[in-house]
Amino acid sequence: MHNLLLHIVQQDTVHAKWLNTLSYMENAGARKISACEHPTKVNLIQLKHAAEEHRHAYYLKKQIGKLDLTICETYEDDELLASRCTKQYLHQLDIKSCRYLKDAFDLQAIELKHAAYLFVTYAIEVRADELYPVYQDALDQSKSKVMVKSIILEEEGHLEEMIAQLQSFSPDWEMYAKDIQAIEQVLHEEWMNAIAQELNQDVRRVQSIG
Repeated sequence: MHNLLLHIVQQDTVHAKWLNTLSYMENAGARKISACEHPTKVNLIQLKHAAEEHRHAYYLKKQIGKLDLTICETYEDDELLASRCTKQYLHQLDIKSCRYLKDAFDLQAIELKHAAYLFVTYAIEVRADELYPVYQDALDQSKSKVMVKSIILEEEGHLEEMIAQLQSFSPDWEMYAKDIQAIEQVLHEEWMNAIAQELNQDVRRVQSIG
């Protein structure tokens, strides 16, 4: 992953699309958190989490300006990396996790949504805890003006909050969380491979023109 991110940050246009892709993912995550809310029983942590994910989406898109580019103003397919896989990532994770949790806990409707919020968000926070530091390292190596250190700190806090909520949800939460993480791992690998393949195709296209 580090080599791929190092390759991405060294090309401003590609880097802008990467930032926009991360912004899309954060925004999609915030929307899913809100969609999982109980009609009345919404706690402070859930509101805080959704608000911060929206802010991350804004912050990442704002960073594009540091590359002196005026692109990626929306989330249209041509402004994202591996757009199809990017847009399916969280959706597929949510669907597959709900199927698993429904069978594991015999949950329905609102209760299933809440369980999905806990386990899916946990898996995503574990992933963010891995991805953003590697990305920041690539930024440091490239002496980029772009920074994601503030996001790293907040994502660490989110992870601690999700663990606390999962501990209250089930004493055996780690066993179920590992299964959800396995689902996420497959989707993450597909996403990374799709991005790498798209970038390789772009390189070959430029070489053929040259």
